[in-house]
Amino acid sequence: MTKIGVVGAGAVGSACMFALVTHGSADEIVLVNRSYDRAKGVVTDLQYGATVCRPVQLRPGDYRDLAESSVVVITAGINEKAGGATNRNDPAGRLKLLESNATVYRDIVPKIVAAAPGAIILVVTDPPDPLADLARRLASHDRVLSSGAYLDSLRFRFHLARRLDVSPTSIEAYVLGEHGTSEVFLWSQARIAGASILERLALDGPETENFRRSVESEVRYANITIIEGIGASQFGIGIATARIVEAILRDEKVVFPVGSYHPDYGAHFSLPSVVGRGGVSRVLKPNMTEEEKRALQHSADTLRQAAARVAV
Repeated sequence: MTKIGVVGAGAVGSACMFALVTHGSADEIVLVNRSYDRAKGVVTDLQYGATVCRPVQLRPGDYRDLAESSVVVITAGINEKAGGATNRNDPAGRLKLLESNATVYRDIVPKIVAAAPGAIILVVTDPPDPLADLARRLASHDRVLSSGAYLDSLRFRFHLARRLDVSPTSIEAYVLGEHGTSEVFLWSQARIAGASILERLALDGPETENFRRSVESEVRYANITIIEGIGASQFGIGIATARIVEAILRDEKVVFPVGSYHPDYGAHFSLPSVVGRGGVSRVLKPNMTEEEKRALQHSADTLRQAAARVAV
């Protein structure tokens, strides 16, 4: 029997629950929230639609009900809108939420580990990278990963595919580093049918740079655009989270740009990683230009300094 725990029943937690149910990867999903009534409401709503999905037991619970979970997804904490992280001109971006959400994590991570010591912890709360680093230290194990730049990479592929008029599944392109303003777009390795996308676009000079800046802006500030429209960025990350969980439970060994801790950089951030039953089993560092290497180092430095602010 496969069991998943979700901690946090806000917009993102609810979207993750919905996506997990429709993906049909687990036999049981437990939703924990500081307000039990909210968790109960989300579960009650979902359970009726779940009758047309793969059979799954949904229930609200408390931390002890996370026992025997294979994966625990954490979405608890304040979001960008509530935390004031919606200014495109603010270089801190999601990192503005760190101190507030670190306080939440210091409370909930020990409870998760006490109830489900063998579970993989998947951090989704913003900012996920330094919070995953904090969770790793609080949990005293390395089975901690973050959703990281996986969603950013999907957004990157979407915008490239739209320009090339192909399916995003035909695009290979990665965003590395922080899930935030210092993220690194791996343009040098972006491919379609084995060919360089920049070459395929046949753009030169200023037009190339304008295109790149436009795509990067669309991706980097997608969350703010979404928040301006509906108040919270939730559905995309819900689907992406469910896909990561699915890969773990099925031991797929698929390569995703999720976040894990990299000792050589002293920081938790995203690189293409092999994801399976143990979480991240291997990191595949791609070829990069010197400019991309410098940008990745800057992103790692930014995250290392952020994590130091909330060290245990």
